[in-house]
Amino acid sequence: MTVVSIDHVQLAMPAGAEDAATAFYEGLLGIPRIPKPQHLLARGGCWFEQPGVKIHLGVEADFRPARKAHPALLVADLAALVERLRAAEVVVVDDEPLEGYHRVYVDDPFGNRIELMEPQQFSES
Repeated sequence: MTVVSIDHVQLAMPAGAEDAATAFYEGLLGIPRIPKPQHLLARGGCWFEQPGVKIHLGVEADFRPARKAHPALLVADLAALVERLRAAEVVVVDDEPLEGYHRVYVDDPFGNRIELMEPQQFSES
């Protein structure tokens, strides 16, 4: 038996902030919001999925953002995404180089850290 992949990443969010989550994850990052299964709707939160990417946000009563632990999302055209994020007044933080990647960090509307990475071969083609 072996682990073969990650199905989804779960991040926490405060109650009642689904619109802010949708504006960020769908509106800025471009990951479509999908309906949660009916039996999970009462818990609040929201899901964002597309092929290869699944981010689920769940309501946590004693919410505290993940400031160090984070998902790293592979993106194409990081420069354009950074421009869109900055235009929306999202703070974009450059970090030390990582061989083979261009990368930055942002916080979602709740303070959860998100790493955005573009393989250098994507940006050089």
